[in-house]
Amino acid sequence: MTAVRKQIRIEEEEDAAQLKFPAAFKNADALLVSEVHMLLKVRQEQHEMDDDDTDLSQVFENTLKYTGKFSFYQNRETIKAVREMLQTKNLHKFEAASLANLCPDNYEEAKALIPSLEDKFDDEELNELLEDLKTFKDLTQ
Repeated sequence: MTAVRKQIRIEEEEDAAQLKFPAAFKNADALLVSEVHMLLKVRQEQHEMDDDDTDLSQVFENTLKYTGKFSFYQNRETIKAVREMLQTKNLHKFEAASLANLCPDNYEEAKALIPSLEDKFDDEELNELLEDLKTFKDLTQ
């Protein structure tokens, strides 16, 4: 089999819209942007407490700034509550993280951004879920 055919076969097997991920992601968790931001802030605080004179990399600083901008949930309790609420909804971990990270305004936007939701929820049920997410988001602003 040629390299091109192997590449095409691999691409056919991987499709996030259908929740088909590479084997390397089988046991991986999908983090919320808010969780990544918290982890980076902890690392930044550790660095500041160290007697290390070196600066954190520009990539680190940019990532911290980016995650701060798109971090919808500002404390551990809220993040935990969001995760617990989403776990009750029979969602794939990718879908749960995508919903929490993107915070779509309505069911149409959610289904356009996360196609695998199409057959999981009726429109009203998905809108209720999105309203719950907005409530958590509003709690921390």
